[in-house]
Amino acid sequence: MKTKSKVVLITGASKGIGAKTAIEFAKTGYDIIINYLNDDIGALKVEQEVLKYDVKCMKIKCDVSDEQQVKDMFLQIGNVYSNIDCVVNNAGIANDTLPFEKNIEDFKRVLSVNLIGPYLVSKYAKDYIDKGSVVNISSTNALDTYYDYSLDYDASKAALISLTHNLASILAPNIRVNAICPGWVNTDMNKELDEDYIKEESDKIMLKRFAEPEEIAKVIIFLASDNASYINNSIIRVDGGMYGSC
Repeated sequence: MKTKSKVVLITGASKGIGAKTAIEFAKTGYDIIINYLNDDIGALKVEQEVLKYDVKCMKIKCDVSDEQQVKDMFLQIGNVYSNIDCVVNNAGIANDTLPFEKNIEDFKRVLSVNLIGPYLVSKYAKDYIDKGSVVNISSTNALDTYYDYSLDYDASKAALISLTHNLASILAPNIRVNAICPGWVNTDMNKELDEDYIKEESDKIMLKRFAEPEEIAKVIIFLASDNASYINNSIIRVDGGMYGSC
């Protein structure tokens, strides 16, 4: 039976920013659709946290860079929900290696997940959004905090900003499309960085620390809310002032 509850689809929601975003949306009363690819245990943990807030939750395993899998995901969603209020294109990967030692197949995979994935999800989500928003998760790496070992990641996130501008124009006026560009975030992956490197990077930030995933999630929720009803085609930095200290 279909329901008209507020619904958010979050890709890459089994860990990190995606997981915290799912939990923060649940706190506000949204039903949650968790998209993930490999981390069954992580997705289950997020689902268990989400269900504490008396909302509904779906888990869908899907490679967002595979068009048929994305089509199938939306068929599953359509069996439960007639409308989606927000899509968060968060799924992303990085493959940090020396810039001219990158395997081309790995390079293509980064572009496929980080760029083609948001395109495909937005393409099929648009038919489920009567009035709502898409939030793309880019990075300050797309703007001005370049890292040579991440040149494929940086390029993919820069292209995602271009995609955001085009989608904002194409999907207006009923669907708002914005992107946020986080800087360093305390995800599990980044917590494994060398302590000296973390301090060196933190010293470049005015707030002298990495963001917590919840801080990024709250910006996403703001962009999805009626409080952001006149924000469209915007690229928002969430980096603690790293740019201003460079």
